[in-house]
Amino acid sequence: MRKDNKPYHILIIEDNVGDYILIEEYLAENFLEPNLSRTETFLDAKALLLAPSAKFDIIFLDLSLPDLSGEQLIVEILELAADTPVVALTGFSDLDFSIKSLSLGISDYLLKDELTPTILHKTIIYSIQRKKFTDQIQRSEKRYSDLFQLSPLPMWVFDLETLAFLSINKAAINHYGYSEEEFLSMGLMDIRPPEEIPEMQKELESMRSGHYTNPKRIFRHRKKSGEPITVEITVSRLVFNDRETMLVLVNDVTDRNRHMETIEKQNQTLMEIAWIQSHVVRAPLARLLGLVNLLEAEAPGQSAEVQELLGLIKDSAWELDGIVRDISKKSEKIERLDKDER
Repeated sequence: MRKDNKPYHILIIEDNVGDYILIEEYLAENFLEPNLSRTETFLDAKALLLAPSAKFDIIFLDLSLPDLSGEQLIVEILELAADTPVVALTGFSDLDFSIKSLSLGISDYLLKDELTPTILHKTIIYSIQRKKFTDQIQRSEKRYSDLFQLSPLPMWVFDLETLAFLSINKAAINHYGYSEEEFLSMGLMDIRPPEEIPEMQKELESMRSGHYTNPKRIFRHRKKSGEPITVEITVSRLVFNDRETMLVLVNDVTDRNRHMETIEKQNQTLMEIAWIQSHVVRAPLARLLGLVNLLEAEAPGQSAEVQELLGLIKDSAWELDGIVRDISKKSEKIERLDKDER
């Protein structure tokens, strides 16, 4: 049979020489050149694992050492092992303790009397690969957690049935004024104005039925201070801790809406001014031009100075008429832009 030629570094914490030799022989059947290290006590194992050069692919741990045993031994070794998988070796079959050992973080639980070269080989391969996959999952979860917590916009996860907040990011805590503990004791209704609750219930029914086709909506929320804000929320369905939940991204558009309202009011004022200029101002201006024309009709009988004065009045009147027309054209552009935005 072809042997595994990877240079595995294996630590065996075993005080029984006979058991160690048996493990060594079993390993030799499937591994070409396993790099083995052995300690007989917890203190020796601790010293070895704390050494800067210590690096192992897997650790086999006898659960009954002269200076420490059982659960306390497992906890201590797991802390020292860091990212290295630890496989428990024992001569006693105790189902409850084996389950507890696995819950503590042990990679596998092997009975010495049932050991075979094949079992030992599979345990090493599976434990190392399982640890790699677990690390990848944990890194992936951390990335998503970082994206959630480091988002500059408020985000939270709420239970789709109870509406309770299940997770809150820092931006939401800072923006709404509630502490994390306060948020986690609240529900979605606590930040909504009472008059909007019926509409919110309709939205929630759509979410629960899966017919929520518009993930981005405008709502009103309330901060802890009681200040009302207008928010644009984006939601997506999420399974969180085995529960049906919604992930919510919040964008406070209160200031933006106020700014838009201010611009609309300014545009309306400008259009009113333009209307006044184009209709009210131009009426007396037209009459002025009419009077100038009448006076010009009698100009041949007037002195040169009077004729020059009439010319200046007429030029000024036409100049003012051009200014009014220009303002009217600009107001028409503002009106067209305002209609397009609507």
